[in-house]
Amino acid sequence: MPRGRYSLHDPHDHTPLAEERFHCAPGPSGWRYVSQLTTPSGDRSGSVDLALDDLGRPIRLELHAAGWQVRGAALDGVTWVRTDPTGTEATEVNVRAHAFTGTSPAFLVATARLLRLTPSAAATRVRLVAFTDPVLAPRTLDQSWALISRETHATDNGPLTVDEYQVTALDTGEQHAVHLAGDVVLAAPGIELEDLESPPSAFA
Repeated sequence: MPRGRYSLHDPHDHTPLAEERFHCAPGPSGWRYVSQLTTPSGDRSGSVDLALDDLGRPIRLELHAAGWQVRGAALDGVTWVRTDPTGTEATEVNVRAHAFTGTSPAFLVATARLLRLTPSAAATRVRLVAFTDPVLAPRTLDQSWALISRETHATDNGPLTVDEYQVTALDTGEQHAVHLAGDVVLAAPGIELEDLESPPSAFA
């Protein structure tokens, strides 16, 4: 069960945004990721709880940020309920999309797990619902994912396979690289792996 800490920053000007302490693990029904976020000053700022089934579909998502809450799952596309900080207003929305995304590194692992790309495969288009900070505002976006390379590196804990993905935002054409090792993000825009207490889990 990997445990560790990511630092999140603005990918453009590198302003620190948050620290995300996480643990994650594959299980008999899929994969689960749980994390707590704190601000650069050390205050709690939110949490992520994401569970995938064995096909990589989100069977449960719960996000908290700035008093806002989102609960969602894959249902006729994706469906979620967003609740305001007072708890008096809750809005349910359904969108024809494949999965969710957001600032947490968990969503990069989840999208890669859903697509299950191979280095020889063509780029694959995916529609995602992104929840943007600080109020978890939803936005539907389209991306293209391609697995550029897969390399195995020798480590003290055995071989480590690293996948490099090229992710393209289809509305702007902007491209960026994402490096994953199992269920851990090694590098991506706005994300740095600061600490890892145990090796990544390898998906079957």
